Amino acid sequence: MAGNRSVVLLSGGLDSYTAAAIAREQGYELYALTVKYGQRHAREILAARSVAEALAVKSHRELAVDLGSFGGSALVGDGEIPKAGPDASTIPVTYVPARNTVMLSLALAWAEVLGAFDIFIGVNALDYSGYPDCRPEYIAAFERLAALATKAGVEGGRFRIHAPLIAMTKAEIIRRGTALRLNYGLTHSCYDPLPDGGPCGRCDSCVIRARGFAEAGLVDPLLVTDEGRGR
Repeated sequence: MAGNRSVVLLSGGLDSYTAAAIAREQGYELYALTVKYGQRHAREILAARSVAEALAVKSHRELAVDLGSFGGSALVGDGEIPKAGPDASTIPVTYVPARNTVMLSLALAWAEVLGAFDIFIGVNALDYSGYPDCRPEYIAAFERLAALATKAGVEGGRFRIHAPLIAMTKAEIIRRGTALRLNYGLTHSCYDPLPDGGPCGRCDSCVIRARGFAEAGLVDPLLVTDEGRGR
């Protein structure tokens, strides 16, 4: 039955995993979409596969859209990944031009084919790196666009872009996921992983993640070895 289907954008990171789990908790049948956009931290694609399996999604699609051919972001190899910590006063060089617009458009296309009207995305407007496409006004604008740009929308269907984490701190997100019994050891957040795939510990994403676990009073499972020692 199409009425309980949802398309979830699944990057392999902590936020998208939590947003997808919330969708599942709300009774949605999950159709997961992972976009390979040329990101230098392609390790997250492997994490997305693990997360999709853990969530028992109905279907998991991986699409390649090479935004790296345009450049314009350190995440696609155009410049170095900053290691000085987040700076809320400016949009960082890790911003990928129009990334969420591209991804939501792909999710919208698949949702229309599926007869689904619910799309979940794990954007966050509090503990984030200053990206303009993570704000509530952007999500609201895309929802209006979806109504105008699709056959289903013109015929009266109402697409809903769910961003359940948008007003939560990273610590609150981690607590929510922990309550849902999520295994954050499956996820990958680092923008510039080490040769063994482990987190660098210094990029914006690593710093925000570490702060979130600390404020939640929890230990990040990615930083614990089999013997229980830190990396």
